Amino acid sequence: MITAPASTGAFAGKRYALLGLARSGQAALASLLAGGAAVMAWDAKEEPRAAAAAAHPDAVEQGRLSFADPVAADLKGYDGVVVSPGVPINRHPIADAARAGGAPLVCDIELFAQCRAWLPAHKVVGITGTNGKSTTTALTRHLFEVAGVPVLMGGNIGLPILGQEPLPSGGVYVLELSSYQIDLTQSLDCEVAMCLNLSPDHLDRYEGYAGYVASKARLFGMQAMGHLAIIDYAAEMEDDILRFAPEGQPFQFIDGVDLPGQQADWPSLQGPHNRANAQAAVAAVRALGVDDATIEAGLKSFVGLPHRMERVGQAGGVLFINDSKATNPASTAPALAAFPPADGHKRIHWICGGLPKGDDLDECAPWFGNVAAAYTIGDAGARFAEILDPYMPVARAEMMCEAIRLAREAAAPGDIVLLSPACASFDQFRDYEARGEAFRQIVEVLTAPENGDG
Repeated sequence: MITAPASTGAFAGKRYALLGLARSGQAALASLLAGGAAVMAWDAKEEPRAAAAAAHPDAVEQGRLSFADPVAADLKGYDGVVVSPGVPINRHPIADAARAGGAPLVCDIELFAQCRAWLPAHKVVGITGTNGKSTTTALTRHLFEVAGVPVLMGGNIGLPILGQEPLPSGGVYVLELSSYQIDLTQSLDCEVAMCLNLSPDHLDRYEGYAGYVASKARLFGMQAMGHLAIIDYAAEMEDDILRFAPEGQPFQFIDGVDLPGQQADWPSLQGPHNRANAQAAVAAVRALGVDDATIEAGLKSFVGLPHRMERVGQAGGVLFINDSKATNPASTAPALAAFPPADGHKRIHWICGGLPKGDDLDECAPWFGNVAAAYTIGDAGARFAEILDPYMPVARAEMMCEAIRLAREAAAPGDIVLLSPACASFDQFRDYEARGEAFRQIVEVLTAPENGDG
């Protein structure tokens, strides 16, 4: 567990309120208590409150852990209010309660930042952007692992960073950072910070696209002078992503990064979007001392993340790819670009739809020529069918299983059945992971006889 010493550390003798006792909340609670803080914690569900009390009986007995809703409490004198990044602070009453009490709103990433002075010597790579964060974070970790550098991955991916064991001296913490997390962080000075790309997203949390961009830009404003910024060219030229960075901060454009070896040799990093992800990761690890021979070996051995251009099956020469993480058109566009026609034959059978985040597919349009046919599902099905009909054959499948069945019947050897929805999942599934698992399971059933499993 990552924390600061209880005697002289960042939390010693301080008071915090904590709203939300899911996985990251429990890790934050443990870190605060171990660091000598007193915490008033709350979760709307009784079970996580009971679990927290059972995990910290001494703190309860000492009066350092109590349970009350901070929204209804007087927060004057509190050193911070820890909230989950999922809490919409632009409209949740906790924001007004914290403001009235003069207590800053923070998340577990800010708590980690405050612990850094007491950790063994280390570096931090912070990764943000609209699309590609998870793949780039996992790839960066993998390249450090291949190089033998102690490394942990956390933030908006994997285990909560505070719940992991501290790295030994010389280690690197690789953090995926959403705009929500950056909003709740004030002092994270990354030795390497990157913004992969920007496109409109999460606009229900911000005052338009400009507010969203300003949130991302704060990551560079927290950097000390001399630390490296790795940025998308358009994000700087069009959106001024370095607006808050120290004057003269060193930076590198992602598209200018040279890569060792050939992309054709990296099976989990195909397509122009994954080339950009690789360039960003390579720039980061190079800056922290990893040599090109090690980098090339790591690019070849990297295995992609679930639900992100994940190969889940093959039957009759047809490849099935699960890109359920593509929850907006900007993240689907690179998937369509990754499979151009071969010998004039369009190869992609595209399953798309769900709960739409907008009313168009404009960011996908340049790659419509790669698509043999589309199969629309979910709430967006009718609208997407209307958009796509002039460009390709479209089947209104409505449900995932029907879309996969139709695509499999139409696909020829060498084709790709691609789930890349360009939509959120919440009309039919709990989240994008549940949607991806459903795709995987249906593909396994439909392809089992041809694989000799039926």
